[in-house]
Amino acid sequence: MVMKHFPNSPHRIKCISELLPTSDTVELLSGKWKVLIILTLLAKGTSRFNELVSDIGTITPKMLSKELRDLEQNELVSRTVKATVPVTVEYQLTEHGRTLEPLIATMRDWGIMHRARIVEPKARARRKEPVAA
Repeated sequence: MVMKHFPNSPHRIKCISELLPTSDTVELLSGKWKVLIILTLLAKGTSRFNELVSDIGTITPKMLSKELRDLEQNELVSRTVKATVPVTVEYQLTEHGRTLEPLIATMRDWGIMHRARIVEPKARARRKEPVAA
C-alpha cells in the first residue's frame, strides 16, 4: 500500500485505521523469540518451561520467562502452576493465541520463499557453488 499524505482526506482516516492494528500486531510479535515461542506451542501444545527452553534452543531461561509474561499479559499464552514437588509450570496457547496460526503459517511460507530466492543464492555465491538446475 502506497501511503500519500492527504491531511484533510477521508482516506487518511482509513489509512490510520489500517496502520494502527498492523502496528499493534508488529509490536506484539516483535523481537527474536515471541513468534518462535508461539510456533513451538502451536506444534507441541502444552509445554513445561524447561521443555520450551530445550525446544527453542538458544533462548535463556530469563528471556523465555520475560517473553512468556508478555505473551500472557496479552492473553496469547496461559500459565498453569501444578502443586507438585517440585512445582510444575505449564504453558499453552489460549484460544486467542491460536488465532495467530494462519498468520505464522503465512510468515513461515514467505520465509521459505525468501530463503530460496535471496538467502540461499547469496550463501552459494559466497561458497562459489554452482546453481542447481
